[in-house]
Amino acid sequence: MIKTSEWIKNNGSSHIEKKNGTELEKVRAMNSPETIKAYRVWDLTVRLFHWINVLCVMSLIAVGIVILNSKSLGLTNDGKIILKTIHVYVGYVFAVNLGWRFIWGFIGKKHALWKSILPLGKKYRASLAAYIKGEKNNNPPNHLGHNPIAKLMVTLLFLLLAVQAITGLVLAGTDLYMPPFGHEIATWVANSGEESKILDIKPYSKVNVDPESYKEMKAFRKPFIKTHVFVFYTLLAAILFHIAGVIFTEVKEKSGLISAMFTGNKFFSKKPVDMIDDE
Repeated sequence: MIKTSEWIKNNGSSHIEKKNGTELEKVRAMNSPETIKAYRVWDLTVRLFHWINVLCVMSLIAVGIVILNSKSLGLTNDGKIILKTIHVYVGYVFAVNLGWRFIWGFIGKKHALWKSILPLGKKYRASLAAYIKGEKNNNPPNHLGHNPIAKLMVTLLFLLLAVQAITGLVLAGTDLYMPPFGHEIATWVANSGEESKILDIKPYSKVNVDPESYKEMKAFRKPFIKTHVFVFYTLLAAILFHIAGVIFTEVKEKSGLISAMFTGNKFFSKKPVDMIDDE
């Protein structure tokens, strides 16, 4: 007969191991340096700004492309006015959203602040050098916020978006006499002595408009429209590079870079360096 002690030795121990296997795996995972942990990075304000901005920019690009090709598409002046009006109203949402993000860059949480985003100072240059060195060794340091390369792109995007918002608001006044500068533009081009009729001045109409004043206004408008169009194409290219960079980084790091703009969390097996620096 097999002794009880031998049976326990041969069978009982394996049974106990199976029973406690899950617990053992959990303990090992908790003590493993490769444990994946979620880290909070983007607050609700940043995430809302991002997706509202995405929707606005996509809409503005779509309408803008049609406006730029209005002649080849055979659009009438009335059609252009309708499209530009839509463009302006979406632009208002875009500008307000961007303005709020600008303010949030001073009062928001750590990774939303401009000092955490802008590629400035000795600390940034040191982090950039460390990141490039890590990339060369195929072991770049993890960053909870934007990595040093991404900061360059994000800064460029914010700059381009700001230029589009400013020039777009000016053009809303010169083209459609809409706020915030529409009243001043209409007063400028109105016939002398008929400033009281500025409400009767309509886009693409010369009624109650002084030809010389209108010519001066068009000369004033010229650098704004040129800048707006040039930055439009530059922004298109920057957005494509941005999307490509995000996809490349997500595939390489698998940190939840894309999902973080929905959930606010990124995932790492090691504590990000921009958290260690704060300790």
